[in-house]
Amino acid sequence: MFLTEATVIDHLEIASGYYRMILETPKISCQAYPGQFIHTRISDQYDPLLRRPFSIHRIDRKRGRIEILYRVVGKGTHLLTKARPGYKLDVFGPLGNGFKVDRYLKTAIIIAGGIGVAPLLTLGEELVKRGVSTRVFIGAKTRGLILCENEFKELGCEVRVSTEDGSSGYFGTVTDMFRDFLLSNEDISGSSPSLFACGPYSMFREVALLTRRFNIYCQVSLEERMACGVGVCLGCAVRVKGGVYKRVCKDGPVFSAEEVAWNDNSQAYC
Repeated sequence: MFLTEATVIDHLEIASGYYRMILETPKISCQAYPGQFIHTRISDQYDPLLRRPFSIHRIDRKRGRIEILYRVVGKGTHLLTKARPGYKLDVFGPLGNGFKVDRYLKTAIIIAGGIGVAPLLTLGEELVKRGVSTRVFIGAKTRGLILCENEFKELGCEVRVSTEDGSSGYFGTVTDMFRDFLLSNEDISGSSPSLFACGPYSMFREVALLTRRFNIYCQVSLEERMACGVGVCLGCAVRVKGGVYKRVCKDGPVFSAEEVAWNDNSQAYC
């Protein structure tokens, strides 16, 4: 982990209320891997006091850069939209435990709901680099909020999109689309795929049920409000099976879907 200054290289609004920021931070880019996050101080003032966590969206080790993808949801992210190229951010990272990819994996499925795509693009890049055949399911409320479809296609992934208003692709939720895919490919478990997901809580519950039914190993990337980011404050604890709690920042943010007690964690989301 490094506490360092990161220079804003580029910062663009890519959809209404959604921003992509490129940061130059050689120390973090050299150590980061898919599924980890950074903890960022938004300004040099005391308001907002707490840092904000952001999934690492892309890693460019050659140029010493990382990208984050975020949605404006409150005061902190609203202030972050004002950062211009050249601005220095106080960044702590890389933090957390990311996705675990078996060295012998041949087939992977990625499911992204809305801004949940943030930690999954760099995972897709890693899977393709390893020669893993990768299917990607992306869901959003409407066509203008489908994120990273072209980026996944450029990697060579098979991409399917869904929108809740039917404006693009499958008419329905991403879990509806995934369920229909499984029902028409019931032998999918024979290829021993791994599934990686990030999205809203309701999506996680459905994905966990479906992957259990079809015997597919599933990892999910959770998010919770964080104060410290290193497991000290216990503010991001989620309940896991066995009646115990784990910390999203330190023990996660990536967990096995079978590990999480979904009925007891209505606030776990990404």
